[in-house]
Amino acid sequence: MLFYDFEVFKYDWLVVVIDSDTQKESVIINDRDQLEALYKANKYNIWVGFNSRHYDQYILKGILCDFDPKEISDFIIVQHMDGWQFSRELNKITLNNYDVMPNPPIGLKTLEGFLGSDIRETEVPFDLDRKLTQEELDQTVFYCRHDVEETIKVFLEKIDDFHAMYGIVKAFNLPLSCIGNTEARITSKVLGCVKQNFHDEFDYFFLPCIQLKKYKAVQDWFEEKKREALSNNIQGKNDAAKKAWYKAQSFEMIVAGVPHVFGFGGLHGAPDKPIHKKGLLLHVDVGSYYPSLLLAWELVTRAATNDNYRRVYDTRMSLKAAGKKKEQAPYKKLLNALSGAMKDITNPAYDPRNNNCMCINGQLMLLDLIEHLEAVPGLELIQSNTDGLIIWIPDTDEAFNMVDDICYDWECRCSTEKCNISLGLDVVSEIFQKDVNNYLWIDSKGKIERKGAYVKELSQIDNDLPILNKALIDYMTNGTPVEQTINDCTDLIQFQKIVKLSDSYKWVEHEHGTPELVHKGVRVVKTYYNYTDTKRYTYKSYRVFASKDMTDGRILKCGGKRGRPEKFGNTPDHCYIFNESVVGVQAHEKLDRQWYIDFARKRLKDFGVIA
Repeated sequence: MLFYDFEVFKYDWLVVVIDSDTQKESVIINDRDQLEALYKANKYNIWVGFNSRHYDQYILKGILCDFDPKEISDFIIVQHMDGWQFSRELNKITLNNYDVMPNPPIGLKTLEGFLGSDIRETEVPFDLDRKLTQEELDQTVFYCRHDVEETIKVFLEKIDDFHAMYGIVKAFNLPLSCIGNTEARITSKVLGCVKQNFHDEFDYFFLPCIQLKKYKAVQDWFEEKKREALSNNIQGKNDAAKKAWYKAQSFEMIVAGVPHVFGFGGLHGAPDKPIHKKGLLLHVDVGSYYPSLLLAWELVTRAATNDNYRRVYDTRMSLKAAGKKKEQAPYKKLLNALSGAMKDITNPAYDPRNNNCMCINGQLMLLDLIEHLEAVPGLELIQSNTDGLIIWIPDTDEAFNMVDDICYDWECRCSTEKCNISLGLDVVSEIFQKDVNNYLWIDSKGKIERKGAYVKELSQIDNDLPILNKALIDYMTNGTPVEQTINDCTDLIQFQKIVKLSDSYKWVEHEHGTPELVHKGVRVVKTYYNYTDTKRYTYKSYRVFASKDMTDGRILKCGGKRGRPEKFGNTPDHCYIFNESVVGVQAHEKLDRQWYIDFARKRLKDFGVIA
């Protein structure tokens, strides 16, 4: 396996390649023949890069085809075109490329920051209108090598994703070059999809299992949207206009006393106020909901030419039943990827009508379940989401048995001889809920389920303000005061906030010096510190910590459309920048722990908890 990264300038290009098997490094500068020799020696190997699916692989192929790499680079970066569109000649170069960039995309520097690595950047500008000096080449090689080494670290953190994709390629005898496909693209290949234009995107229909009365207005709204789309020929509009129409469609309704939003994506409902609740809470979860629905009601993309979706589903469910979590991961990815593939006009699995049928009926079936569950005396709906509900009921056998009977009846109505649609009833002992997308619950066995930026389980490559997540989790699960968690921590990386300058801004300024306390406003007085001195940076990424030193001010993004400096979100008014490695570094004396304590308490308050 080879890890690689290209750097391209107007008159120079270079690549650093590290062979993970031999530990050998190759640095090639402006030498096409040397690159070709390396490529031919490793033509059947796997080449791993970061964002290489969109960039590096086309630079490599372009050089081998004798194109100017700068032209290809500008074609992709400046003109915002896909690399494969540059020339058909690029398709003649076989490359088993694997991209470790996450989806949704996160920049490598940001991930390096999460890892605690040095995130200082090269000082060599990429728009030089001359050849690089030897010193500039040396510096570029140094930072390019660093990025390759960091790509290896990211790969190792995400190695389960690689094994899942590799497992799919092996299981379905696909070419190794498919290792670089997206999950949606590889799903279409497994299903043998052949691109078709069905011209019936809004001819969706409602399934006969749905028995809505009290909330039938939601089904009527979808029927109205169907007529609107057909009369306005939404299907005939370009992809961007069509996506904008879909995004604009939403219907709000109070269901079981809880505000709900319906649309063409999924169902979401939660009380307006945060919830902290104990007692008999049930997570009513539909197992593998969309895949089961697709099979039960024959809504798998009509572009498929085989029955592999059923094969994938059955394999996944048998592995899941056997408790083989890792082994079933590739199959789970395939099943879930089909939903997005059916709405992607560039994907051979494209079948928007069946996707609409799946999403709309999926919501109505859950709404049907809620309507019937309202018959349980004392029931409270805590939240609804795309594939399940959380409810509170009186802790009695009568209430539980009634819920169980209603769920059984729903399963019988919604399942078919093609596939069962099954509900799980997991007992939850306590829940903290900010909203439908931010919650933590503890089940009857002490297992924690959590979702949302405040409480999600972090990792080495998702590691932003980790001390706050830990403080909230410790409080919610053990009652540990947030100040105890924060004051006892000595590992500096736990306090890091990573910020990145977007393309909408041109530079960064860090305030410093002796501050002046300013009071501004008449009816509402705003108090802040004004600094006369700033230090200017043009780097993209910064690692920020709260500072007790009053001479440290804010970190600001500048040169944007507003024409004035703006503070980065979730950063302190007094902070310092530390872009060197923080791996193993102890917390500095100047670290302002009180800022983190106050921030943790604010986040707890968002969950309705006063600590």
